[in-house]
Amino acid sequence: MPSPGPSNDPGDSLRHDGRERGAGPAAAAAPAPSPEPNPTPAPDDSCLCGSGEAFASCCGPILAGDHHAPTAEALMRSRFSAFALGDTAHLRRSWDAAQRPSAAELEASDDDDLRWQKLRILDVVAGGPGDAEGVVEFVAIARGSAGKVRLRERSRFRRVEEAPGWVYVDGEIRG
Repeated sequence: MPSPGPSNDPGDSLRHDGRERGAGPAAAAAPAPSPEPNPTPAPDDSCLCGSGEAFASCCGPILAGDHHAPTAEALMRSRFSAFALGDTAHLRRSWDAAQRPSAAELEASDDDDLRWQKLRILDVVAGGPGDAEGVVEFVAIARGSAGKVRLRERSRFRRVEEAPGWVYVDGEIRG
């Protein structure tokens, strides 16, 4: 999928820390309570990753460890759903062992204030059933006490024999 052109959404103007401009001291003066992770969808509910598929036939089985991710994009979508649900076990399991943070590091870096809400895939290079590596570029949207957060990343994945089938290697944050 080709990358979209520049956004006309003034909310897409971000500070260096990835948070929206205009969410300054006034927002910090009255912090909102930390939101709970999204509730686990019912099997027939739409998947959190935005694929349009039911959770039970999309990310659910990958998160549960019942199925391998067939593509790098499927793993990316399952990782978004894991972030939305607070499923650190899947995040660690789907991270390349050479770069995987410890459980304590992952928990410490967790921003409890964010609630991940939307994923949009911008580009996919390779990462299919016959590939050894793949790249997925995406935009993920979250909301927290400081307002909207927009993360754009170009992520690298590699195929592995064991579950989850693909692993996240690393990513380059894009503006």
